[in-house]
Amino acid sequence: MLKHFLPDEHVKSILDITPGLLKERGIKGIITDLDNTLVEWDRLNATPQLIKWFDEMRKNNILVTIVSNNNETRVKSFSDPLDIPFIFQAKKPMSRAFKKAINRMGLKREEAVVIGDQLLTDVLGGNRGGFHTILVVPVAQTDGFFTKFNRLVERRILNWFRRKGMIQWED
Repeated sequence: MLKHFLPDEHVKSILDITPGLLKERGIKGIITDLDNTLVEWDRLNATPQLIKWFDEMRKNNILVTIVSNNNETRVKSFSDPLDIPFIFQAKKPMSRAFKKAINRMGLKREEAVVIGDQLLTDVLGGNRGGFHTILVVPVAQTDGFFTKFNRLVERRILNWFRRKGMIQWED
């Protein structure tokens, strides 16, 4: 059961994920979390670096869909200026939103990757859905109320993986 929480990869930032690396793996689409994955949970707009990252993905024909547990107002206000499709109140780790995202992109699950900053929502949901998962270091060191609880559980799971030699990265 705990293996469902183990990401396939770990990177420091979403900006470390390049179109070239994705294309080498046959990836044509990204399902990404919003808060603390793309930007801080309390930042309204994308940073210039993130806008450039989205542009690079577009230029390389890699589709991006934001899948967030947050409300419509939050996700829409971030996504609309960037013309990025989104799914709000996704109820991750439930798999329905992930399936909806690949259907909207017209992709198979093996052609998409799930990227997020939380084991209990993004990685678990992506793994349960059969996707390649990438865990990113949270953009901010602060979290909302529910995420703070998740982080406590995540630390215990990550420590267990570390003791078993299943992960080699640092937090």
